[in-house]
Amino acid sequence: MLQVVKGVYENGQIVLEEKPPVKTRTKVLVTFLDEEKQQQSKGKQKIILGLLEGKIDTPDDFNEPLEDLKEYMQP
Repeated sequence: MLQVVKGVYENGQIVLEEKPPVKTRTKVLVTFLDEEKQQQSKGKQKIILGLLEGKIDTPDDFNEPLEDLKEYMQP
């Protein structure tokens, strides 16, 4: 079973940010994240409302049955 625990590597040591889910000696895998990508993911993406207004068109017959399915849709 794999568990993930956040932490920070600093001055030759790994400091965990939360309590590990194990109590006995356990093998671990340490993955170093690219700090540049970490900072990008922290920033919130700005949402611009109405950005696509007038750029998306829905055909008038959008809710009409498809020709291929007309036979199936008949009662």
